[in-house]
Amino acid sequence: MIGPPGSGKTMLAKRFSSILPNLTLEEALETTKIHSVAGLLDTETGLVGTRPFRSPHHTISDAGLIGGGQVPRPGEVSLSHHGVLFLDELPEFRKNVLEVMRQPMEDGRVTISRAALSLTYPAQFMLLAAMNPCPCGYFTDPAHECSCSLLQIQRYRARISGPLLDRIDIHVEVPAVTYRELSGQSDGEYSQSIRERVEAARRVQTVRFKDQPHVFANAHMGSREIRRHCTIDSAGEALLQTAITRLGLSARAYDRILKVARTIADLDQCPQVGPVQLGEAIQYRSLDRDVDSK
Repeated sequence: MIGPPGSGKTMLAKRFSSILPNLTLEEALETTKIHSVAGLLDTETGLVGTRPFRSPHHTISDAGLIGGGQVPRPGEVSLSHHGVLFLDELPEFRKNVLEVMRQPMEDGRVTISRAALSLTYPAQFMLLAAMNPCPCGYFTDPAHECSCSLLQIQRYRARISGPLLDRIDIHVEVPAVTYRELSGQSDGEYSQSIRERVEAARRVQTVRFKDQPHVFANAHMGSREIRRHCTIDSAGEALLQTAITRLGLSARAYDRILKVARTIADLDQCPQVGPVQLGEAIQYRSLDRDVDSK
């Protein structure tokens, strides 16, 4: 999420767990094992019943994020297994710390090797990150004048490498909240109703992947599953080709657009991925566009 200070990025992230499906028994057991190894298990409850939400500070070390120690202990990526890992002020994290996340984001596990032993912990987490659009924070805010030069903005965003951005499915801009929105009486949509739609989409995916034991959701699809379940018509092909050419997207970004479009179609209860779902998925790649084109 990219937006000026006070636009609600952190609040949205903290509410995110409330719209996720409940843990299955298998997921709860796996999560409990990791928290038990880390010494974080609540002895009164015994079983972790809610999806983890971890939000480490940007001063965290790579060992704290991935795991480590003389006897390797799980880090934040493993403690977020089957839950949410939230990194606020993403460009403020040290670059070497962010880069070590690339392998667990791709493989869903992390291996920590020491002289005496080597341990592999699961790390199938959902990454949420928030950042300002520029060092002063007001590049996209129409109510405040940005004091940053184009070079400063480019250097600020360059703290997040292209390969890491490629592994983030959705880049969405969060605009500043207006006074009318703050003072309005509307409560918006409740998390419970959103969760019901998410759970309905997850049930569709459970049926879709019932014969594939290692694939539980669209995010876990490999190239073979993408070709099988994300077929698009000629209009969708033309739209995707235009986006790939103009934005210069990588093969990984291409696959992730198709996965997101498949999920949007599931939420819309559409059996096929159409140009509408593809167009929405492409719009969620805002950081792939040049700064000077905005």
